[in-house]
Amino acid sequence: MKAIIPVAGAGTKLRPHTYTQPKALIPLAGKTVLSIIVEQLEEAGLTEFIFIIGYLGDKIKDYVREKYPHLQSHFIHQNERQGLGHAIMLTREIVGDDEVFIVLGDSICEYNVDEVLKNDCSMVGVKKVDDPRAFGVAEMNEEGFVSKVIEKPQIPKSNMALVGIYRIKESGSLFSCLDNNIKNHVKSRGGEFNLTDALECMIQNGVKIQPYKVQNWFDCGRKESLLESNATLLKKFGQSISEDHQFENCIIIEPVSIAAGCDIRNSIIGPNVAIGEKVSINYSIVKDSIIGAFANLLDIVLTDSLIGSDTQLKGESRSLNIGDNTEIDLGK
Repeated sequence: MKAIIPVAGAGTKLRPHTYTQPKALIPLAGKTVLSIIVEQLEEAGLTEFIFIIGYLGDKIKDYVREKYPHLQSHFIHQNERQGLGHAIMLTREIVGDDEVFIVLGDSICEYNVDEVLKNDCSMVGVKKVDDPRAFGVAEMNEEGFVSKVIEKPQIPKSNMALVGIYRIKESGSLFSCLDNNIKNHVKSRGGEFNLTDALECMIQNGVKIQPYKVQNWFDCGRKESLLESNATLLKKFGQSISEDHQFENCIIIEPVSIAAGCDIRNSIIGPNVAIGEKVSINYSIVKDSIIGAFANLLDIVLTDSLIGSDTQLKGESRSLNIGDNTEIDLGK
């Protein structure tokens, strides 16, 4: 079985951070979005990965090769952003006749991967949501199989959203449906070739797909939801403070994640704070925030903030969303 992880999106909702950093590499609870996904699948025994890259794709490639050199990794470039269905189609030659496990590069879920892998049927991850109109939606029949999937329905008949996890046994049928949709310009909402349409084609052709209800689904697409996910995952993973640090006259309120090489003095850190490597903080209070690597904070109070790498901040209390390589003096 091969794992496919599409990470070609531009991550427009997380700008300015995604101007310089792929969304999949945004720090989260001491890890990255991508590392959480890869390690979930690796723990279940998957060793061959196909990464579909595009915008800032070289950063994804370098990260994977450095952090996971033991994995068999393939990198496919999606040069034209024509949708998830088009992206998956690009992997056809590498996949061959193998089964595939597709996880979207921003879909962090709590679920039993082994249970999904051992099932006799193809499966799609689902989660009940309040407003399913913004998602792909799965409808179920009385036998418990998926009877229909539709992308962002205006009048949903189900509140079970597709969370971006797909275990497909019949990869031949998947690629046949994708090929048919692309050749015949079958596009649903958004004007793109969606994976949802290919799954619907498979169902209409008699392929049985079962839904799998995930326990939790962490939204990593917007600043506010990313910070909420960071807090939840910090509680799940537990506190992590590198031994390589310098603390002086500090109060640390759990849970926090502090990477190597940080110099923190005369400050209060936490709760729910993730700090990247070699960050310098002095005379500051930081809570419910994510701080990128090599940032420098002086005399500032931050809450509910997402701060990019190589950033310098000094001044007063704010809630901020600041990209990489920025210098701001709030005291002026």
